[in-house]
Amino acid sequence: MSIQPAAKLLLANVEYEITDTRRGRWRRYLYPNGRLFEEFVSHAQLFGMPVMHFTRGKCPETGKRIVAKGVIAVGRLAFGILAIGQASCGVIAIGQLSVGVLFGLGQACMGLFALGQLALATSFGVGQFAVGYAAIGQFAFGKYVLAQIGFGDHVWDMRGASQEAVKFFQTFLP
Repeated sequence: MSIQPAAKLLLANVEYEITDTRRGRWRRYLYPNGRLFEEFVSHAQLFGMPVMHFTRGKCPETGKRIVAKGVIAVGRLAFGILAIGQASCGVIAIGQLSVGVLFGLGQACMGLFALGQLALATSFGVGQFAVGYAAIGQFAFGKYVLAQIGFGDHVWDMRGASQEAVKFFQTFLP
């Protein structure tokens, strides 16, 4: 049984290229196959976490992705006040799968306000499939709904318009 080169790194001492800048520290490793791992962590901190944390690729020591954690977190997996990543969680979250306390933007997202293909919001959801107190979408569910096909208390869709829904959504027009 042969050990793959990437698996060998888990047993070896990894030689990172470390670059210190005024703003933070870069840690990089170029795999023999040409793939790159890099991570940036800012020197500045807020609430005990770095102001900026960026990750890319798989860590050669563990063979796994590192979760970017910071006030601004950017990486495949991100957790922070502003989180940007394929899977992200934060006060404001942007990503393919995002969970934002205040705002979620992504293919599938959740938050107080959500904007995405699948938008699940407690307050205002906009998306192809939208759920929220107010929901706008192709298919939507909520108290006030503007949709192609909608379900809720006050619906404005292809089947008709409730006067309450019309009055509610017209308040957003100039």
